[in-house]
Amino acid sequence: MDTEAQHTERDRSSASETERSGVEERSRSVRVSRWLSWLSWLSWRRTGLLGGVCAVFLLLLSHFVVQPFLIPSTSMEPALEVGDRVLVNKLAYRFGSEPRRGDVVVFDGTGSFVQEGVRENPVSALTREAFASVGLAEPSETDFVKRVVGVGGDRVVCCDKRGRLEVNGVPVDERYLYAGDAPSQVRFDIVVPQGTLWVMGDHRSKSRDSRDHLGEPGGGMVPLDNVIGRADWIGWPAGRWSVLRPTGAFDRVAAPDGAHG
Repeated sequence: MDTEAQHTERDRSSASETERSGVEERSRSVRVSRWLSWLSWLSWRRTGLLGGVCAVFLLLLSHFVVQPFLIPSTSMEPALEVGDRVLVNKLAYRFGSEPRRGDVVVFDGTGSFVQEGVRENPVSALTREAFASVGLAEPSETDFVKRVVGVGGDRVVCCDKRGRLEVNGVPVDERYLYAGDAPSQVRFDIVVPQGTLWVMGDHRSKSRDSRDHLGEPGGGMVPLDNVIGRADWIGWPAGRWSVLRPTGAFDRVAAPDGAHG
């Protein structure tokens, strides 16, 4: 018996099996690699889709329900500080309700605080609005936040013998004012037209508000249609989380017709 021939045959058989095993192993490795690549692509696609859905949801939420608004100035101190993100309730006046005296509102000042015809570059405006809608950028130069002092029909006067504002003949104790500020250094006696608001900042010495536009078209009055919403909460920074509670400063003020205001 030729043992050498048998050994050679077994060696060839073993080599052939090893080669087949190597080919199968490489084939499995390629399949696994392709499978992992497909899973990775699917994962990235799902992540991108989820991110897109979340972005659309946030934009819709901020456009119709609640929008963060970055406070850019000191005009509403101490209630609101520079860098605060207030959450503006856009549903507050959506179903027949109207702003009340003492409400802190965000509004578009076009035609009242800002002249008509002022336009921002469309591309920069779109970019800014996208970031501003989630509170990551300052609002438009035409958007303002102030406190409602007079509503349609009210007579607002500055000031009585003690230096207080009077609304419909009733002195108003404005405890929310910035410490040391007078209610106003500007004397005025106005009647608020129906469908508009008279608004002022809490930091009166640092606020450009209705008083500064008395001699301009519109007289500093803000049309109700320009009100974006009511600032109800401070959402950021975390140490400032709070609710902007209603003030009782105007509780004694009656409506112009004598009814309770």
